[in-house]
Amino acid sequence: MKDSKIASVLCIVVLALLILSFSISVPILFRPFYYIQINALDLPEQTGWSEETIREAYDEVLDFCVLGKPFGTGQLAWSESGRSHFADVRVLFLADFAVLALSAVVCALLLGLRLNGKIHFHHPLGRGPGFWAGILAAGLVVVVGGLAALNFERAFVLFHAIFFPGKDNWLFDPATDQIIQVMPEAFFRNCAILIGLVLLACCAILILSDLIVSRHRRQ
Repeated sequence: MKDSKIASVLCIVVLALLILSFSISVPILFRPFYYIQINALDLPEQTGWSEETIREAYDEVLDFCVLGKPFGTGQLAWSESGRSHFADVRVLFLADFAVLALSAVVCALLLGLRLNGKIHFHHPLGRGPGFWAGILAAGLVVVVGGLAALNFERAFVLFHAIFFPGKDNWLFDPATDQIIQVMPEAFFRNCAILIGLVLLACCAILILSDLIVSRHRRQ
């Protein structure tokens, strides 16, 4: 059977989307990542609230964004403007989960077809789709991470301008939306770092796997 360039390109794109959406989902779904930072960022000392109060506020916001539960911030004050922003955030979270699920299904289907001999992937320069998906995603991390490292605050503003066009409800007033006091910029920077590290780890697995398989073929 002739190698399929279309199937190869599709596999590269879908694999890249899979590891990207998975990496983004990690800090969203792995709540201990935030819990660790409560004391690491000295949030109780800086805000005057207990660790239990801070965790309760964070959990209620995440329950709303991920599970669709009624919005709340525990004992902390919130406004309708703040709630509307987290409603927008929920849309982005669900979009990421949808991409993760869809790309996982498509990858499974492509793998099944490949194992059954129904399709054969084209190998540009002798490398399989996994290798090029890893290179593509890793390149994205390097470019975006490099720009963010130069000026994270500006990158943070640009991110909101892109994903929340025409809105300013993400500019919280700490007096009326106290949740922002326990979700400082340092927390979001650490989330970005975690996403980058997970993504690079996934890229390394894809690239190394392709190199190992290629080596076995030659032998």
